[in-house]
Amino acid sequence: MIQEVAQIEYNTERPKLIIPEYGRHIQKMVDQAIATEDRDERNKIAKSIIAVMGNLNPHLRDVPDFQPMLWDQLFIISDFKLDVDSPFPIPSREELMERPEPLEYPQNFPKYRFYGNNIKRMIDVANSWEEGDKKEGLILTIANHMKKCFLNWNKDTVEDDVIFGHLFELSDGKINLKNSDEDLSDASNLLKTKKRFNTNNSGKKNYKSNSNSNSNNNRNRKRY
Repeated sequence: MIQEVAQIEYNTERPKLIIPEYGRHIQKMVDQAIATEDRDERNKIAKSIIAVMGNLNPHLRDVPDFQPMLWDQLFIISDFKLDVDSPFPIPSREELMERPEPLEYPQNFPKYRFYGNNIKRMIDVANSWEEGDKKEGLILTIANHMKKCFLNWNKDTVEDDVIFGHLFELSDGKINLKNSDEDLSDASNLLKTKKRFNTNNSGKKNYKSNSNSNSNNNRNRKRY
């Protein structure tokens, strides 16, 4: 019994897996391919390993770069010691260890941040439209949305002239509602929230009324 326990192989004593997702059997198959001296036989073993790796990821079969990815992972698992004829360019250790270039995020620094960046995009779209009722409706919608954003940032009331001035400034003077007769929506309508109907309370009331009516009927019922 003691000898059998001594022969047990623990994972802590085994070599570390390079890509643990494929398991130890794939690692052993790759090691066998590396140890194979005949190049033709080694190429056959490599193709068999690729087929098994593909079966382990059936959800990625429709991905365009699926096969190149498998071959890259095969060389990574072999620690770049596998010498076979790959149908794709063989990556180098330096290419995989190279850090990607930092991703540049778009930086916007609007003057009135409480309006958000989408307002500026909406204003640019309105400026690109031809004059007409459709453009006027869009401009009025933008102004109302700006007023709502302003009230969310500052709960106090805001005059329409302030919104018209900001709209004129953000549109580079192309949209001018300062001297117009347009009136924006009231602050109460813009910040109005919908009341939720509490079904639980109504259900409890109905249950109580039904129970009271049943108890009254039981009291009025004559005994024989």
